[in-house]
Amino acid sequence: MKILVTGGLGFIGSNFISHALEKYPEINIINIDAQLAGSNLQNLTHIEKLQSYRYVKANINDKKIMDKLISVCDVVINFAAESHVDRSISDPKPFIDSNILGAYTILESIRKYKKKLIHISTDEVFGSLESGSANERFPLNPSSPYASSKASAELLSLSYITTYGCDIIITRCTNNYGPRQSPEKLIPKTIILSYKNKKIPIYGSGKNIRDWIYVLDHCEAIMKILFEGKSGEFYNIAGNNELDNLTIVKQVLKIMGKSSDLIEFTDDRPGHDFRYSIDASKMYKNLRWKPKHNFNKGLENTISWYLDNKAWWKKIPSKILAAPDWKAR
Repeated sequence: MKILVTGGLGFIGSNFISHALEKYPEINIINIDAQLAGSNLQNLTHIEKLQSYRYVKANINDKKIMDKLISVCDVVINFAAESHVDRSISDPKPFIDSNILGAYTILESIRKYKKKLIHISTDEVFGSLESGSANERFPLNPSSPYASSKASAELLSLSYITTYGCDIIITRCTNNYGPRQSPEKLIPKTIILSYKNKKIPIYGSGKNIRDWIYVLDHCEAIMKILFEGKSGEFYNIAGNNELDNLTIVKQVLKIMGKSSDLIEFTDDRPGHDFRYSIDASKMYKNLRWKPKHNFNKGLENTISWYLDNKAWWKKIPSKILAAPDWKAR
């Protein structure tokens, strides 16, 4: 099987490629990535010489290149996306370009060549939930420009299923954590700032709740969907670890032997959703998948990876680790 992975130098994409090539020798992967925000060439240096792997530096909005690559593949897995909510608030345009127009380019090509697409979305499309969990048919209610761009790509994909009969599956996952995640995200930022004994910014009260899943559990869920998922279906993927941001940060500090005095509460993010929660029972029942990694053990593994790979993040600009000044915008 030949897979075209888009955005494979990013956090989840690179973990997926590494995991897939290690566990499934029958798979060959082409990775297309434009090396935009969130991408890191270091993420896949350990496999770059494998005959089963090929990297193409290009943008998914390049129709000619996408046609050429998709025409020779069996399936496309679309990880490519601008994914940081803070940046989407500051400048929504890159999110429109990558997450909506990029999805459109892919959809046109898979329609043309009659290929399969697994489109990777997010639980953020459902917006904030006071109680309960969103199943696959729960109404979309995105809050941020990022979430809205992902919801738009979902709806566009659904139209290609309904109108053109395209072979598409859409997945929605909760917050991922693990090795190779960009330091602009909560857990790696907390690890790096803790290591440097610098203040760790937390928005508002820190009580905003997310469900967390170890990235390799997400990768294995995608493989399950690839081999056993039903065309035209949505699948929710969750880790069953609903925790607030303050608890996450305190746990990182505890594991690293650091004082909670490093915590610094800052102005809350505009439109900050309070709680995300999705119902993944369809994955459990239909595809017999469940997450394997205990959260605390996964967090320990993640911290160890960042401490063992300082060269990976040492050149990160300090502005990425700082809290945004929302009042100045």
